[in-house]
Amino acid sequence: MGRFAPSPSGPLHSGSLLAAVASYVDAKAHKGQWLLRIEDVDRHRTVEGSRDSILNCLEHHGLYWDGAIEHQTDNDDRYEAALEQLQQQQQVFFCQCSRAVLKQTSGPYPGTCRSKKTSHYIPATRHQPASHTLRFECNEEAIDFTDRILGKQSFQLAQLGDFILRRRDSLFAYQLAVVIDDAEQSVTSVVRGADLLSSTPWQIALQQALNLPAMDYAHLPLITHANNGQKLSKQTGALAINNSQAANNIYVALTQLGQQLPEQGQRLSVEQLLIWAIDHWQINRIPKTALIAG
Repeated sequence: MGRFAPSPSGPLHSGSLLAAVASYVDAKAHKGQWLLRIEDVDRHRTVEGSRDSILNCLEHHGLYWDGAIEHQTDNDDRYEAALEQLQQQQQVFFCQCSRAVLKQTSGPYPGTCRSKKTSHYIPATRHQPASHTLRFECNEEAIDFTDRILGKQSFQLAQLGDFILRRRDSLFAYQLAVVIDDAEQSVTSVVRGADLLSSTPWQIALQQALNLPAMDYAHLPLITHANNGQKLSKQTGALAINNSQAANNIYVALTQLGQQLPEQGQRLSVEQLLIWAIDHWQINRIPKTALIAG
């Protein structure tokens, strides 16, 4: 079971389309389903009209999802339940460190507030002081996994630091939401950008703490700007995908993913390109290093 999980903070660009194509083709090549989840847990970043723009772009590119679309804003109850379990297990603590204080600290969060634990759950909307976040306490263990593209990975949780599960504004953090949603949707394979590689050990730690199933990960090369090497993103001025050039966009994405397309590839339709890609998918051909935007 694969998935694509964009945030509705703007239209899709070539980097996000690359992730959509790779996750779709990978899921279908393994005879699986491809789910769509709108990751709107950070309500402040939602841009009006983005959801419809994303759906329209996917449909133009033949990337049709299976089942109902999931929205994180509908899932607060499941996040609350997970947070309550973690608190009862004494794996969560209140943190009142200000941003100014944290900026003075080099490296990961230093564990300043670790003593502020409680097994009594405090619902986010009623009693949580505005000056507090909730953090997951990372132990000394190593998190090892094999990325399907990048190979063996090993991280020391203590070196990454304790991470936020619920923010000062009472919104749930991405790390918690994505782990719970993947488990609830029975996702087994995550294909996404390499910018999220460093989040993976935190997410695996949460899976283990909550006794959730493990899953496979594949982290794709990022597309970067030619002039400064920055990741192509909405924040760095990435252009929206041109839906009128859908077949060419799919062709370019598959080429960037290292797939050996047939000689007549540029003359194929969107549907023909996707069928070919599913039949000939080779994840081991995907580059391990960043791609330069054309």
